[in-house]
Formats: sequence, C-alpha cells, structure tokens
Amino acid sequence: MDRLIPAVIGLAIGFIVAFIFYWVQRNSSFKLISQAKQIAEDIKKEAHKEAENSKKAALLEAREEWFKQKRIHEEEIKERQKELRIQEKKYNERLGSLDKRLDSLDKKENNLTEQERKLKVKEDELAKSIGEYDLVVAEQKKKLEEIAGLSREEAIQKLRDEIINQARHVAANDVRIALEQLKLDANKKASEILATAIQRMAVDHVSETTVSVVSLPNDEMKGRIIGREGRNIRTFEKASGVDLIIDDTPEAVVLSCFDPVRREIARLSLEKLISDGRIHPGRIEEVVAKTGKEMDENLIKIGEKAVLETNIHNISPNLIKVLGRLHYRTSYGQNVLNHSIEAAWICGILATELGLDQEIARRAGLLHDLGKAIDHEFDGSHAVLGANLARKNGENKVIINAIEAHHEEVEATSVYGALVQASDAISGARPGARREMLETYMQRLAKLEEIANSVEGVNKSYAIQAGRELRIIVEPSQIEDAQTPIIATEIAAQIEKQVQYPGQIKVTVIRETRQVAMAK
Repeated sequence: MDRLIPAVIGLAIGFIVAFIFYWVQRNSSFKLISQAKQIAEDIKKEAHKEAENSKKAALLEAREEWFKQKRIHEEEIKERQKELRIQEKKYNERLGSLDKRLDSLDKKENNLTEQERKLKVKEDELAKSIGEYDLVVAEQKKKLEEIAGLSREEAIQKLRDEIINQARHVAANDVRIALEQLKLDANKKASEILATAIQRMAVDHVSETTVSVVSLPNDEMKGRIIGREGRNIRTFEKASGVDLIIDDTPEAVVLSCFDPVRREIARLSLEKLISDGRIHPGRIEEVVAKTGKEMDENLIKIGEKAVLETNIHNISPNLIKVLGRLHYRTSYGQNVLNHSIEAAWICGILATELGLDQEIARRAGLLHDLGKAIDHEFDGSHAVLGANLARKNGENKVIINAIEAHHEEVEATSVYGALVQASDAISGARPGARREMLETYMQRLAKLEEIANSVEGVNKSYAIQAGRELRIIVEPSQIEDAQTPIIATEIAAQIEKQVQYPGQIKVTVIRETRQVAMAK
C-alpha cells in the first residue's frame, strides 16, 4: 500500500506535467500560426504593393516608348514628305523641260517641212534643168560625131589608147633616164647598192639526213649483232647513243640518230666490229670509246684543213672542232662545211670588190653556220646558237653580228652582215648545190616562161642557167626600146608574187630589128 501511493502520486504528477506541457505547446503553436498568418498577410500586401508599382512602372515605360516611336515615325514621315516634295519639284521641272523641248521640236519640224517644200521645188527645177542640159549635150554629141566621123564609144577608146600610150612612153623615158643616172653614180653608190640588193637573196632550206646504212657480209651477222637475248644490240645502242635498226633488208642494218657525228662514230664502230668478228658487250664498249677518241682527233684535223684552206688565222681550238663537226652535217643535201668554205670565199671576193677587209669577210663567211653543229643539242635557231658560241670563244663583235644576222633574225650592224647573207644565199642557190625534185624544178621553169609569155608583145621566152635567168624576146613592131625596162620590171614583179625560188632570177628583155633583102 505504501508503495502504491507514491506510484499514484508519481503518475498524477506525470499526468499533470504532461498536461501542462501539452497546454504550453498548444498555446505556442497557436501563437506561431497566428504569427505566420500575420507574416503571410504582410507579404501578400507587400507583393500586391510591389505588383502595383511594377505595373505603374511598366505602363510609364511603355508610354515613354510609345511616345519615342511616335516621334521617330513622325520624323521619318517628315523626311519622306521632304523627299517627295524634292522629287515632285524635279518631276515638275522635267515636265517643264519636256514641254519646252516639244515646243522646240514642233518649231524644227515646221522648219524642216518648210525646207523640204523648198527643196522639192528646187529639185523639180533642177530636174527640169538637167533634162534641158541632157538635150543640149545630146545635140552637141550628135554634132561632134557628125564632124569627127566617130561614135562616142570609138572616140573614148581612141582617147584612152592615146593617153595610155603617152603614159607608157613617159614612164619608159623616166625609167631610162633613171637607169642612166644610176649607171653614172654606180662607182660612188656601189657599196650601198650591192649591200642592199644582196640582202634579198638570203633564203633558208634545211633538210637533214638522220640514218646511215651499214652493209653486212651475210645475214648471219645480224644474229651476232643482236647477241644472246639481245645483249649485244642493247650494249651497242647504250654505248653509242644510236638506234640500231635490224629489219628484213638483206645484208644491211640501219643506224638512226639526229646527231651526225654520233651516227658516224656508231657506223665506224659497227664496221670495225664486223671486220674484227669479236662482238660481245665488253668489246663493243671498247671499240665505241676508241672510235669516239679517233673521231675527236679527226674533227680537229678537218677543222684545221678548212681554216687553212680559207687562209684564216687565230681561231679558237673549240671553234676548229665545231667546224669539223660541220663536215658530217648536211642541209638540203649540201655539205655544211663545204658550203661554209664556199661562202667564205664568196664573202671575201665581195669584200674585195667593195674595198672592205677580205679576211674579216672570209672569217664571218666560214663561221656563219657554226650553230648547225649544235642545234640538235640546244633550243634556238642555228644563227643565234652560232653567235653565242663565237662570243664565248672570243670572236669580235663584227663577226658575232654577221653570224647572228645572216638570216635577218637581228639587224645587221655592219656591211659584213649583208655580205654573209649574200654569200650564204649564193652558195646555197647556185645550180647543183642542193637537191631539188626534178618535177618541182621543171614546174618552176615552165611557170617562169608562162609568166613571160602572158605579157603583150612577147614573142618568145627561155628559162636558162637552171632557172637563174629568164631571157625574153619581144616583137619590135609592137614594143619600143623605151618600153623594155617597163616589161622587165613588170615580169620581175610577177615572178616575185607567183614563184617560190631560192636566190634571185635575172630578167633580160631583148628587142632587135632585122632587115632582110634578097639579091637576085
């Protein structure tokens, strides 16, 4: 019992404490809720107030923006109105100008109409006057025809013939007088006339031989030259730089190369190999190398012989060797070294006749085709290549210019350039110097005679001296002596226009009168 009472008391006390704690908590919660509600109400009022303020600010800002845009639009409208007023002013000014122009055009049209009317009146009057004039002219012509006994066409033709004959006679006399004057001044003007005339003779014909044929003792030799699996022919082509062509041609093979010296070395080497009989790669290389050295020595000997033959001194050894290479070079079937020697002598002769330095002329003539020895190795014309080669080996400027100008690629600065042009053309154009197809040659001769025979008054014509001269015989009853220079000049001009030819062609017109009497 004693234990129960404290327990009840403790329980009661706990209950009371719990009740008190509950009541305190409840009052505190109500208080917190009340405070929260008050805070929420304050926040709501504050938010409402801020919203009202934001709304008013937005309205103010929108209104300000509206006024701003309104001012901008008003300014744009004013600017456009201003532009429209300017355009309207211009339009009005143009309308005014057009009105003025229309008025002016109307006035001009009226004036033109008036002028046209006046011209029509004058045209009618002129037509009437022309009709009267034609009647008068016809009457006068009729009277003239009755007096002269000739028709109008006959009178015109007669007058035309007389004028033509008079003009020919005057021209012939002028030509004759001019030729006589030229003959009187020939000694003084010989250098200039000759140098100018012979420049026209320069021509350039090039046709190269690029193959050599080597004879074989028998066709079995072809197999030995080819070798096992072709090793001999490959070694030969590699060592010599020449194409060795073996085809069905009996007992012969062909060597092909653009370099005539290299082709000649290959030919000599192949002939030595065939003669020796030992044909294998080692032997081939040995023979080709040995033949090349022998060829170098031979080129020098050939060049020295050419220099001695033309009596020229102090030429560079390099140029002497290049001259030797020209011995194996051909141009249109003509040996270039022989052509150079011949040109040198011709050049010297011309220089002597003109009172110039003969040795310089021969030197320029001998060296003028140097470039043909190397034109397969470098780009450019043989004249320019030869001039560069001469320049590198110490030749003087006169010789260099004569070489470079002999095909008129540059202007000749001395008379020696013209002499080299002439000697080159004379050597190449003389009969037999170069190969020419017979048919082409015959056609050219026939064309020359045809041109001469087409001229009125020509009786006969003959192309002689391998086409280098055209001899013409005219009818003495139709052609006078004073007319022969005109005929020669006309035919020469026709030949220049219609015929292709190297060098020059001399036109000779012959007129003679023969009187025959028979004694009985």
